[in-house]
Amino acid sequence: MTALAVRGGRVLDPSRQLDAVADLVISDGRVVAVGPDAGRDATEAVDASGLLVLPGLVDIHCHLREPGFEHKETIETGTLAAARGGFTTVCCMPNTEPPLDTPALLRWLRERAEQVGHVRVLPIACVSRGRQGRELADLAELAEAGAVAFSDDGDPVADPALLRRALEYASALGLPIIEHCEEKSLSDGGAVHEGWVATRLGLRGIPAAAEEAAVARALALAAETGGRLHIAHISAAGAVELLRWAKARGAAVTAEATPHHLCLTHEAVLGNGEAPGGLAYDTNAKVNPPLRARADAAACALALAEGVIDCVATDHAPHAVEDKLCEFDLAAFGISGLETALALCLSLVHEGRLALERLVEAMTIGPVRALGLDRHLPGVGTLAVGAPGDVTIVDPTQEWTVDPERFASKGKNTPLAGRRLRGKVVCTIYGGKTVWRE
Repeated sequence: MTALAVRGGRVLDPSRQLDAVADLVISDGRVVAVGPDAGRDATEAVDASGLLVLPGLVDIHCHLREPGFEHKETIETGTLAAARGGFTTVCCMPNTEPPLDTPALLRWLRERAEQVGHVRVLPIACVSRGRQGRELADLAELAEAGAVAFSDDGDPVADPALLRRALEYASALGLPIIEHCEEKSLSDGGAVHEGWVATRLGLRGIPAAAEEAAVARALALAAETGGRLHIAHISAAGAVELLRWAKARGAAVTAEATPHHLCLTHEAVLGNGEAPGGLAYDTNAKVNPPLRARADAAACALALAEGVIDCVATDHAPHAVEDKLCEFDLAAFGISGLETALALCLSLVHEGRLALERLVEAMTIGPVRALGLDRHLPGVGTLAVGAPGDVTIVDPTQEWTVDPERFASKGKNTPLAGRRLRGKVVCTIYGGKTVWRE
C-alpha cells in the first residue's frame, strides 16, 4: 500500500499538545504514524525540514458562489484557492442563487464538490426559506442532507421570534445557528465604519452599535433557548465584551473573527494612493461588517489570543471586477481572502501579539470545535493517528508580495495588493494527496 511521508518538519498539533520535529505518515487517506523516523519506509516523501507541519486548515465561513454566481467564483476555483491558502476543509455559506434551503440543493452541492473540488466542502444551509426571514426552512431535512450548521449569512434573522425558534429546533438537531449580527435599522445605507474615515470621504457610516445590539439580542435568545449560537465575523470591541460576558456565564456561544478584522482598520479604505481606477478610496476594503478602528481590531486580536474568540474564519467573498470598480456606495461588500488568510494572521505572531500555537489552534481544531465538525468527520483538524490525511506545510519566514492576478480565485478583490507578507503555504495535502505545492 502506498504511503506518503512528510519528513523532518516541526509537527504542530494543538489538539494533542504536540510540538516536535518528527515524520508524519499517511496511508489510505489517513494518518497512520507520527514520530521520529516514522516515515523511513514510505514509498513517497515530502521533505519538510525547517518547515511547519500543521493539520489541514479549516475555514467555517466562505462563499463559493455556486450555484448562481459562477462569474464570481465556482466550487472548483474556490477550493483551489483554499488549497493554495492551506485549507483542506471549507464550509460554504448558503447565500447562492437559489439559496441552499432544500435537501436537493445540498445533495447537488455535495456531489458537485466531490466531482470538481480540490478540498473538502461542507455545506451550511439556510435558516429561513429563501433567506427571506419569514419562515423556517426544513431544518431536520437539511441536517439529514448534510448541513453542518444553519445561517442566513449576508442577512441577519431580523425577527427575534424566528431566531428563537431556529435556536430551539437546531438545538434538538445538535447543530449551531450562525448569526450575522447586524441591526439593519442602524446600518442601513452605511458603507464604512462610522468614524473619521467616513467623515473625510463623505460616506455614511455603520456604527459599532449595529453589531453590538444584534449580538446582545442573539446572546439573550441563545441563553433563553439553550441553543448553540455561533457569531460570525465579530468586529467591534463592544461586541467582544458582550461575548466575554456571556462566556463567563457559561453560555453555549462561540465566535469567529476574520483575518481582515484582526489585522486591518478602516484606514485601509483610503487605499495606498494606487486604488483601482485612480479612485480616492479602495472599494476592495469595503466589507460587512466594516473594517473598524484600531481599538476594535486590537480588542479582537486580544480576545483571539485569550480564547474568547474561538477561531479564525476567512469570510472569503470573491467578486467580479465590475462589482468593485465603481462608486463606493455601489460597490459590493467583501474581500477575497482564502489565499492570504494564514500569512496575514501570522503578522500578529511576528508582532508578538499572538502565540503561534494559538493561531494554529484557531485555524484547525478551533473551528472544528466551534461548529462540532468532528461529529461529521472524526479527527478533522488534527494530526492524530486515524485522522484524515490533511496536512498543511508552511514556511513561516518566507516573504512574498500579494499579487491578486496570481490568485487561483476568480475574486481579485483584496486591499492587500502589493503588500509584503511573511509566511507562506508551500504544500497542501488533502486525504493523502498533494493538492497544492509551490
